[in-house]
Amino acid sequence: MFDSFGSFHPQVVHFAIVLSMVGVVFRLLSLTGRIAVAGPAASVLLLIGVAAVAAAAKSGIDAHGPVERVPGSRDAVVEHEEWGLRAKNVLLGVAALEILALFLARRGKARPAHILSSAVGLVGLFFLYEAAEHGGELVYSYAGGVGIRSGEPEDVGRLLLAGLYHQAQLDRKEGRSAEASRLIEEMARRFPDQFDVQLLSAESALLDAKDAEGTLAALDRIAVPQDSRRLVLRHGTLRADALVQAGRAQEAKSLLEELLTRYPDSTALKEKLSSLPGAR
Repeated sequence: MFDSFGSFHPQVVHFAIVLSMVGVVFRLLSLTGRIAVAGPAASVLLLIGVAAVAAAAKSGIDAHGPVERVPGSRDAVVEHEEWGLRAKNVLLGVAALEILALFLARRGKARPAHILSSAVGLVGLFFLYEAAEHGGELVYSYAGGVGIRSGEPEDVGRLLLAGLYHQAQLDRKEGRSAEASRLIEEMARRFPDQFDVQLLSAESALLDAKDAEGTLAALDRIAVPQDSRRLVLRHGTLRADALVQAGRAQEAKSLLEELLTRYPDSTALKEKLSSLPGAR
């Protein structure tokens, strides 16, 4: 879905940040004159780092189209892009100073260029930090690029599933049970083959609709993969909760004891069993 180089932006940008940061640190260390290798290392790291920054800027521009078309995300995309271009321009200046220093070194006059490179490099790191900070906000607060970078429909589906799940949890937390139930029903409709989603749907009937019998009926329709301890336990404990809510605590106790025989090391089962109404 991203254009040309855009899909590589997440990989390239990390090289740009690390190489530039370490390069500036080595250049500062080289000014002390105590570490002989610091000067040559700084030159190599900074030149490669600036090339990576330029590649990151290019890949970011290629990637921004689909991201900024998401409603509400355009301003965040533009701000991230502006900081990235500022960082690129400043660090290109650092590269120019490093190249100048290589020529001046033949005359023994490279130190002023190195000092200036250090100062400009620190400014560049600030701009790079701001670009990275805004990039992180774009990804984690606006889902920028999440689910669409590969262009695969399955990734978009996972993005939708994550959005529905988190919004349903938020609705439930804030007391909007009907809205939470509706979103989980949509998840179950769109992803009928996902076991976890079907369990969430049964759980929603219990937590949001307070329909214990409906939960039990939904659980009866789910074929539990018996080779998965996690899913067997989740299915069983959810059934126990529904039985308790339906006033059938003794059946819940028998079910949990059966599961505990199968998984005697399960602390969660022991705690749930001890919390049953009437448990001693």
